[in-house]
Order: sequence, then structure tokens, then C-alpha cells
Amino acid sequence: MSPTLDRRQFLEVALAAGGAVMVGGCRAGSRRPPAADTWAFVRVGSDHSIVILAKNPEIGQGVRTSLPMLVAEELDADWDQVTVEQAGADERRFGRQIAGGSTAIGENYDLLRRVGATARHLLVQAAAGRWGVAPEECRTERGQVLHPASSRALPYGDLVDAATALPPPDPARIRLKDPSTFRLIGTPRPGVDNHAIVTGKPLFGIDVKVPGMLAAVFEKSPVFGGTVAEVDLEAIRAMPGVRAAFVVPPRDPPEGLAGGVAIVADHWWNADQARRRAVIRWADPPPGGLRSSAAFSAAAADLRDRPGATTLAADGDVEAALGRAARVVSASYEYPLLPHLTLEPQTCVARFDGDRLELWAPTQNPEPGRQLVARVLGLDPAAITIHLRRGGGGFGRRLLNDYLLEAAWIAREVVAPGKLLCSVVDYIQHDFYRPAGVHHLTAGLDRSGRVIAWRDHFVSIGTGSRPANSAGIRPNEFPAGWVSDFRLEQTLLDLRVPTGPLRAPVSNGVAFAIQSFVDELAAAAEQDPLTFRLELLGQLDRSTGSRLRARIRGEQRGYDVGRMRRVLVEVAAMAGWDRRERGRGTGQGVAFHFSHRGYFAEIVQVTATGPDRFRIDGIWVAGDVGAPIVNPSGAAGQVVGAVLDAVNQAIGQRVLLENGRVPHRNFPDPSPLRLIDAVPVDFRLVRSSAPPTGLGEPALPPLAPALVNAVSEAFGRRIRTLPLRTAGLGLDRPIR
Repeated sequence: MSPTLDRRQFLEVALAAGGAVMVGGCRAGSRRPPAADTWAFVRVGSDHSIVILAKNPEIGQGVRTSLPMLVAEELDADWDQVTVEQAGADERRFGRQIAGGSTAIGENYDLLRRVGATARHLLVQAAAGRWGVAPEECRTERGQVLHPASSRALPYGDLVDAATALPPPDPARIRLKDPSTFRLIGTPRPGVDNHAIVTGKPLFGIDVKVPGMLAAVFEKSPVFGGTVAEVDLEAIRAMPGVRAAFVVPPRDPPEGLAGGVAIVADHWWNADQARRRAVIRWADPPPGGLRSSAAFSAAAADLRDRPGATTLAADGDVEAALGRAARVVSASYEYPLLPHLTLEPQTCVARFDGDRLELWAPTQNPEPGRQLVARVLGLDPAAITIHLRRGGGGFGRRLLNDYLLEAAWIAREVVAPGKLLCSVVDYIQHDFYRPAGVHHLTAGLDRSGRVIAWRDHFVSIGTGSRPANSAGIRPNEFPAGWVSDFRLEQTLLDLRVPTGPLRAPVSNGVAFAIQSFVDELAAAAEQDPLTFRLELLGQLDRSTGSRLRARIRGEQRGYDVGRMRRVLVEVAAMAGWDRRERGRGTGQGVAFHFSHRGYFAEIVQVTATGPDRFRIDGIWVAGDVGAPIVNPSGAAGQVVGAVLDAVNQAIGQRVLLENGRVPHRNFPDPSPLRLIDAVPVDFRLVRSSAPPTGLGEPALPPLAPALVNAVSEAFGRRIRTLPLRTAGLGLDRPIR
């Protein structure tokens, strides 16, 4: 039986559309469209056009295509008839609007299908009323209502006025399609923006132009926490093209206003040249804290044999278990600060009109941006309109809305619309970096090679017991619950650098340390790394005395060991694990990780091409993110993109903090992967009975440990620090 809406679900749909009917439309020339026409998810025109609004921000993850596909499927619309438009930022009407956490499909799969089904139901009711037949005698197909018994058909455009005049339907009468009847969901579709992107149409935040718009830049202290001590504003104002220059005080740093000097000019070039020539003396930040990556690494190393400042999870007696272990293995793994490297710089256009503010921005998280701007500028949040623009990459950077606040502050000061546009230097030197971290790991094995004790002293960034943004660790992180005697400790070091989420936050560092150490344990146990992992996963069912066992099942959102075992077995078959070459400079590495509701296992094969060079021969990926896969074409892009992003991070990417500042000035400094360096990724999404979840992030975390495990085998030495170039290892281009 196909699913139906209960009363609560129907109310959720109605609320998402502002309490009005989901479908709206009007005849050409109609003076007053229905109330739902402006903000509803669907607009049907009398010309038979169908417009579906994409509710979430688009940063390259494909939701401007996949989310409207959900509505169109249940609406029974012909996809060729559909035009997709970006919804404005309005959570009261559309519900949560965010690009982050791989949440779009999971949160909206049922909701948006119900939107389409409700619209379809109303159109059928309208057609049945016109024909004087029972609605049950009608069906829909490709944007039409059909009455098979009389061979009559009416396009949706002829029915929309009558449909919008109908009262809300009984939720029990709203039926969703059986998935076996899907015509659109599960079929590969190109991105709705693809043609516009390749032909250079203005889609992105950087493309926005409004009448009378000026250009702005914002110069911040090169040292994090520094403020303006002295600046010759009159000299700046006298420079060519400059309209205004003023000091912006810090407010709620670092995620609010960091403080600095704003320069507004007729053109961005004028503003940037004035910024380069400006003479600014910066006041030193308050004393205290660590101010270099080297100091962080040294302080973390000193903590290797010390207990953590905070115990996050404790199960059993780790010390006693280590004391009776047949083999004890210890190792420390370290990963660096990482930049986001979005190809589109952070940008926002702001326009004040009396006490109202308009923003055009490629933000990933518009509602918190609205609240931030309202709080700092003293505005009513309802007076702020945010027009969502497509983002040229985000990876978590645009979850933070500092650039919205900076643009709004500047526009208010100059009383003119202005576009704030960061330079490459700006957004590399003033990023919210992926936090660095160190894991001091110790584990005990019994005589059969089973893990009987695990201790992790995690060193990260923060103050006291409060981690910095995205610098913490979940107390139930694998293998908590799988090992009866388990202890996770944490020490936070005050590294004065802004941090924030980066694709697969937390997981992207934790997976590297944990899954690399698991390989060391497999070697100590003299077991095959894949078999060892399968056995370790099975220990959850045998750890009957574990106090964490119940927590792991609840807090990990029902971690399904069977799903993880299946993707491990699948990827091993794809890569020919049982037939792999060993020795002679070739290595295969395997890793798995559960993150953002996705189960992924990955294998990488490498060949040493010299004493310090290697080639990636192949990457195999198996994942389970539930079913169905809404748009297989978009899914492929997300998996391959996440994997290559992880290769990029693992091999050469890092940010070094020196004397409280980041010295890097362009892309070559953090060393991104080149297109010519990309290797084919063989991936498979396994069939699953679980509901669908997101794909933007979960494929990323297992890659780094799988690669490091392969490189360690190929070179015969264990690598414990990222990126690989810090170990003197570099990538040779793949054989073409």
C-alpha cells in the first residue's frame, strides 16, 4: 500500500507553504494571484508552465535539481515542463534551509513528496468536478489529469484556478506513489544549472549587480585578534575612485565582525588598490594562547604520556585490560589546519532602504545569518530579506555568515548598495580553518588478536573544556561500545585561530587517526586488515558488559553494523582484495567510517615510483546511504568529488599558523590537487532498505586512512602525519 499523510504530516506541509494551498497560479493578466502564489513550492501557469522552487541553498551539491525532482515526481509533472527557481530565505514558509551536514535529502524526502502529492490531489479534484466524475476515476500523467473511461484529458494549467479555490484536503486522502511507479526519482538528470554555468550566465553571488552598486573591500589585521591602532583615512579617501573609508569595530568576533578598515569605491579594482596602499598600524591582540602550528604540535607531543584534562567516555578498566594484554600498541596521529579553498571568494551584496535591509548572498545557512546581522546591527529580523544565490563551493565555509555582516555594516555606513568581495589572499588568510588535532592512541590485544582495550587521548583546539568550532569529538566515536575496556580523554589547547566546519566536519580528521591505527593493530595481530576490521565490528554484539553499548545504538543514530559490514565486503570484491599484490612497492589500504548517516568503505592502491614518490593506481568506494538515490547523476558527482577532495587534503593540503597569522597568499601555498592529478574512482552504492540520506560528506572520511594505509604498505614504513608531503612523499601523475 502506498503511504498516506497523517494529520500531523499534512499540517507540516501546510505550514511549510505558509499555511496556504501548496499550488498557486493565475491567468495571464490576473491582477491578484492567490496568496500562495508568491511563496508556495509550486506554481502552475495557464500556459501550462510549471515552476518548482528549490528550498535549500545550492553550493554545488545538486539540491536545486534533486529536491524539485521529489516534488515533480509526486506531482506527476513532465520534467521537460519544469522550471526550477531558487526560493528566498524564509524558514517560516519553507522550513529549515541549510546546505550542510548532508541533510537535504533526509530532511526533505517525505516533505517534498507530500507537497507534490497534495498539489496533484487538488488538480485531480478540480478535473473531476469539471467533468462530473468521481476523482477515483481519474489519474495523472506528465502534467495532465486523465479520465480513461471517457478518453478526456486536461492539462494542469487549465485546472489551476479551480484547484487553488478548493479547501485543504483530508490528509488521509493524500496518497504517495509506490516507489515501484517512480518515473523521475532514480533516473539520472543533469543539473538544472549546467547549461547556464558552462555558458557563463550570472548565477553566483559574485555575479550580482544592483543599480547604484559600489564595490567594497575589508582589510583585517594579519594577526588573528588584532585591531586597528592607527590609520590615515583621509589618505585613503583621496585615492582614485574611493568613495568612503572607515574603521569597523570588532563585534562578536570571530564569527561576527573581526574589525578592520572598510574601503568603498566605484570599482573593486580601485578599492583593492587603495587597500594595498593604505598605511594601517595594527594593535597586538591580547596576550595568551598558542600562536603557531609548531607550538601546537610541540604542546600536543608533550601530552603523549599524560592523562587528558577531561574524560569524555570511560567504560571498564582500561589500565587493567592493558596490563593483561598479550600485546600493547601505541601510536600518535596528527592532522593539520585545513583551508576551505572555495573557488568563489566570499561575497555579499547589501542594500539599506530606511530601516530595511536586502542581502544577496551565497550563504549555506541563511537564517543564522539573518539573526547575526539583526543582533549586531540592531534590526528587526523581519526587516531583513535574503536572496539566496548559488555558491561557487562552500564545503562548510559559508555556514558562517561573517561576510554577510561585514557587507551589511558597510552598506549602512555609506548609505548605498555595495558588493563586498574578498580576494584570494583574504579568504586564505582569514578562513575558519578545519581544526588541527592529535590522537595519542594505545590499544591492547589478547593472544587471539582481539582488541580488549582502547585508550585515546585526543588533543584539539579550545579553551578549558569547551572545544573550538568543529574541534570536538563525539564520546561514542568508533570503537566506543565495540571494546569493553575503553577510555576517551580530551585536552584542549588555546590556539588563537578561527576554526569552523569543513566537509565531513570532525569525521574528516577522526577517521584518519582511528582507521590508520586499526591497520597498525591488524599488523600487530598478524591478521589481514580487512578481516581484522570485520572481526572488530562484530565485537559490538559480544561486548555485553559495556555501559556504552546502549549509548552507541542511540547516539550514533542506530549504527547498523550489518550495513557497514556489507559495504566492506562489497568494496573488497570491487578492488579484488583477495588477489591484491603485496610487496615490490605496491600497497592496498582499506578503511571505513560512519558519518552523516552514511556507511562508506574505501580501498586505495598505490605503487611507489621512487624513494619518495608514488602513484595512485585505483580507488574503490562502496557506500550505503539508503534508497532510493534520487538523482544518480548528482550522486556520482558527490561521491567522486568527496573522494578527490579527500585525496587533495591527504597529500598536500595544510595551513601553517606562524606568529598568529597565516602566511599563505594563494592556491599554490595550500597545494590543491590539479585536474591532471585526478584518478578514476570506481564507486558503487549498495542496495538498501533504509530511507535515503545525504551524499555530500560521508564518502570523504575513509579516503585519507585508506590512502595512508596503502602508502605505508608500499613504502614499508608507517605514516602518522598528514599531509603526506610532511613525510617527504609526493604524488606522481597517474598513467593515462
